[in-house]
Amino acid sequence: MTRAALPTTLDAWLARLEAAHPVDIALGLDRVAEVARRMGLLDGSIGGRVITVAGTNGKGSTVAMLEALAQAHGLTTAAYTSPHLIRYNERLRLNGEEADDATLMAGFAAVERARQEGPPVSLTYFEVGTLGALWAMARRPADITLLEVGLGGRLDAVNVIDPDVAVVTTVAQDHAAFLGTDLAQIGREKAGILRSGRPAVLGSTTLPASVREVAEELGASVYALGETFGREGAGEGWRFWGGVEGQPPISDLPDPGLPLDNAATALQALALAGVTLDPVACRQALAEVHLPGRMQWLGQWCLDVGHNPHAAAYLAGRLASRPCTGRTFALLAMLGDKDAEGVIAALAPVVDGWVAASLAGERARSADDLADRLAGQGADVLHRAGSPSAGAAWLAERLAPEDRVLVVGSFFTVGEVLEWLAPGPSAGQTDDDTSVSEEAR
Repeated sequence: MTRAALPTTLDAWLARLEAAHPVDIALGLDRVAEVARRMGLLDGSIGGRVITVAGTNGKGSTVAMLEALAQAHGLTTAAYTSPHLIRYNERLRLNGEEADDATLMAGFAAVERARQEGPPVSLTYFEVGTLGALWAMARRPADITLLEVGLGGRLDAVNVIDPDVAVVTTVAQDHAAFLGTDLAQIGREKAGILRSGRPAVLGSTTLPASVREVAEELGASVYALGETFGREGAGEGWRFWGGVEGQPPISDLPDPGLPLDNAATALQALALAGVTLDPVACRQALAEVHLPGRMQWLGQWCLDVGHNPHAAAYLAGRLASRPCTGRTFALLAMLGDKDAEGVIAALAPVVDGWVAASLAGERARSADDLADRLAGQGADVLHRAGSPSAGAAWLAERLAPEDRVLVVGSFFTVGEVLEWLAPGPSAGQTDDDTSVSEEAR
C-alpha cells in the first residue's frame, strides 16, 4: 500500500488494523522483532530506564504508581498499557498525558512502512499498536519508560525491548486458551521478560517457584516481596522497606486505594531503576495516583475490570471490609473464554442480587449463559440485559440511596458503563469517599 492510501483518521486506522490480521492474538516474537529491527527500535534504548511489568493481576496499578512516583521525583515518563477503557489514546501516555491522534497515526504509519520494506510481515492489531507506541516513545525519550505486558510475557510484543528492570506482579489462571492452566508453566511465560544480570522484582509472596527458577537460570538479580523488600501495615500510614542498599524505610505512606503489595513493588522497581526515593515525593505520588476502572467509585457505582477468580476474590475482600447499609448489586458481563463460575463464586458472598448482561463480539458471553451459571450457584438473578449500558439503565431505576452497584467482568463492561455514566459524578473517588479503589486487572 502506498503512503497516499494510508488512513487519515485514528478511527480509520484502528478499523484497518482490526481487519488486517486473520487472528486477534498470535503469540511469537519473530514477526514483531523483524519489523522492530527495520524501524531501528533495536539499535539502542527507547528511554533512559525501561521497566517492563508482567503478571496476571496488578500490572495496571503497578504501572500507574510507577508513573506517578517517577513524575513526583521530577522525572519524565512514557507508559504503554493495554487494553483501553474508552479511547485507544489511553494506551500511550507521554509524561502523563494521553497521546494525541496525530502521534498514534504517525506510529502506525511508521510500522506500515517498515512492514512493507522487505518481504511483507503480517502483524496483529496489538503488535502494530505496540510497535507504533515504541516508535513514538523513542522519538521523545523519557527518563523512565514503562511497558505493560499484554498477554503472558515471553512471547508478548513488548518483550522485543530489553528492560533495565523487570517486574512480575502475580501469577494466576487467565487466558487459558493461550497460556494453559499449569501455574508453573504460566509462571515461566511471565518470567520470560526477565534478563540476565538485571533486576527481577517479584511482587507477590505466592508466585509459583518457576518464576524464581527462571530468574536463577538467567542469572538475574532477584528482589522478592517479603524477602528483600516489603511493607508493614495496611491503609493509611503503612511503611515500605527495601529499595537499594542504604535506603532507609519510608513510613507514614498514604493508602493509594490500590493494592499495597503493588505499591511496594513499584517503589522497589523505581529504586532499582536508579531513582533515590524521596519520602515526600513518594507520599505525594501515592496520595494522588488514580487508575480508572479499578474499583473506581462514581456515586453509588463501583467499576472494576476484574475478570478472573483471583481478581474477583481480592475485590470481594475489599468490598466486605467496607459494608454498606443497603443492598449490593452486581452488573456482570464477561467474555466467553473467562472463568465465569470462578468469578461468580468469589463475588457471591458480597452480592445480594445480579444483573447479567451480554457483550458484543465473537468472544462474548450472552446474558442468558451468565444467568444460567449464576442460577446454578444459587444466585438471585434480577434481570438479563442486552448490553452493560442497558443493564445499568435498568438498575438505575431501582436503586435506593443506600444501595451500591458493582460493575465487573471485563474492560468492555466497565468502558461501556463509564460512557453511560458520563458526565456523572467526578471520576476518581477512592477509599476516602464512598469505598476503596483497587487494581483487579
